[in-house]
Amino acid sequence: MRRVRGVAQHYAWGDTAAIPALLGVPADGRPWAEWWVGTHPGGPATLDDGTPLRSVAGELPYLLKLLAADTPLSLQTHPDTATAQAGFARENAAGVDLADARRIYRDPFAKPEVLCALTPFDALCGFRPEPDTAALLRTMGLERLATHLEQRGLEATVAGLYRRDIDAAPVVAACAGHPSLHAALVTRLDAMCPDDPSVAVTLFLHRVLLQPGEAIYLTPGNLHAYVHGFGVEVMGASDNVVRGGLTPKHVDVDELLRVLRFEPLHDPVVQPRQVADGEWSYDTPDAPFAVTRLDVRSDHLHTARTRELVLCTAGRLPDVATDECAFLAPGESMPLGASATVWIVAETSDEVSVASSGFEV
Repeated sequence: MRRVRGVAQHYAWGDTAAIPALLGVPADGRPWAEWWVGTHPGGPATLDDGTPLRSVAGELPYLLKLLAADTPLSLQTHPDTATAQAGFARENAAGVDLADARRIYRDPFAKPEVLCALTPFDALCGFRPEPDTAALLRTMGLERLATHLEQRGLEATVAGLYRRDIDAAPVVAACAGHPSLHAALVTRLDAMCPDDPSVAVTLFLHRVLLQPGEAIYLTPGNLHAYVHGFGVEVMGASDNVVRGGLTPKHVDVDELLRVLRFEPLHDPVVQPRQVADGEWSYDTPDAPFAVTRLDVRSDHLHTARTRELVLCTAGRLPDVATDECAFLAPGESMPLGASATVWIVAETSDEVSVASSGFEV
């Protein structure tokens, strides 16, 4: 077992207190948006002696984060592997530098991700079934938009809003004063990002209010945005983000519409599955990682089967500081204490990781 120190990311949307409080470090007034533990080049973790985590772990195919959102993130999606490979090659051939703000594909890998709530967590995740959305639109007096959705379909309607063939202004106006949570969010987002088509597009998405322990799993093409809350996030070690809006960063509507998957998501919430007493698993099909939560109530010795990161979010791990987590190589063991909530992230694939490619152009 090796003790690992993560890397704080101070993005503007972050919360000032949640991550410092969990880590037991002083809040410094800055937004602590994320705390990264992994070997990703954007924030490589180190061992407690300062040497890189990759010196003992190699390149991990996943990235573990604490994420604390105080204000909404961009509306975005992520590509599948084939799309990422093609996009990465295309932008390389066009000579777009990896550091260029217009760059979308920074590596040739997919980016599945799961967000497990530590507090109540507000998010947008996946398209709602069309009849449900049409019914919501009619309660707002948006009869023409509901009819367009029913006659032309979801893809054509979302594309019409993004390409401004459908005027979003009446949609935003209809939400003012409407009692639904969806309408209230539209009004809030419009104040933050006026004249942004993504504000109206949020009405077509599930508004998910996760309770602690619940999760959402974001597969390729899933349009989503985190709105507010604190959680544990695990993702493939990729940096590919296709943004649609709610952000000052680069937006490419044509690429977004090409990558999006418009199949409705009937139930976006992932409930943990109990696999043993005090042990809960989160289903993440086709991801290069598995996520397990242990609610430890007595002395417990854990032995790793693959390369694993172990994070404590309640109680503490013996011999590990509150602002650290642990890395276990296959076959290594560590005690988990007598009263703690522990998250274990394990690799499930032998695929080459993002970082091992060196992001070379």
